[in-house]
Amino acid sequence: MTEKSMTPTERLAQLEQGLTRAFASLGGGVSRHRGELTLTIPRERVREVMTRLRDAPAFRFEECMDVCGVDYLTYGASEWTTAAASSTGFGRAAERAGPSGGDGERRFAVVYHLLSVSLNHRLRVKAFLDAAEPIVDSVTDLWQGVDWFEREAFDLFGILFAGHPDLRRILTDYGFIGHPFR
Repeated sequence: MTEKSMTPTERLAQLEQGLTRAFASLGGGVSRHRGELTLTIPRERVREVMTRLRDAPAFRFEECMDVCGVDYLTYGASEWTTAAASSTGFGRAAERAGPSGGDGERRFAVVYHLLSVSLNHRLRVKAFLDAAEPIVDSVTDLWQGVDWFEREAFDLFGILFAGHPDLRRILTDYGFIGHPFR
C-alpha cells in the first residue's frame, strides 16, 4: 500500500507504530486521543528524541510549531459546576479546592507541537519536569523558531531551558517577581 492510497486513520496508525518502535526503548510512550498522537518522553531524552524526530526519514518533523509549559498543580480540580448548572441563566457555584494534580516529580510539563510538511503528520511531544528543578534541554539549535516559545515558558512558568542562547523574560517586566502561570 502506498502512502497516497492510505486513509488518514491508516497513516496515523502507521505513525503511531513507528513512534512506538523508535522510542519505547528510550522510555517513550505513545497515546492517541481524538485522532491526535502524543509522545511522552523522559526529560533527559528530549534532545535525542527531537533530533531523531527531525532527521529520521520515517518522521521528518521539519517544523516545531509551538512549545508551551503546563503546570499540573491543580490539574483536575475545577471550581466550575457545569453538570448541575441551570440552562436558564447563570447557575455556577465555586468552591476553591487545594492542590490535587501533579506531584513534585510531575508538576510541570513542556509540550512541543511538531509538523512534518513533507509527510503531512502532526505530533505532540510531552516531557514532565519536577517542581524542585523544572529544567530541560533547549532545542533552539534544532528549530530556530522555538527561541521565543522557550522564553515564554520560562517567563510564565519558570521552566528553564539548558543551553538556550538568551533565556530572559519576554512578556512580563524585567522587575516582575515570580511566574504568573504557576
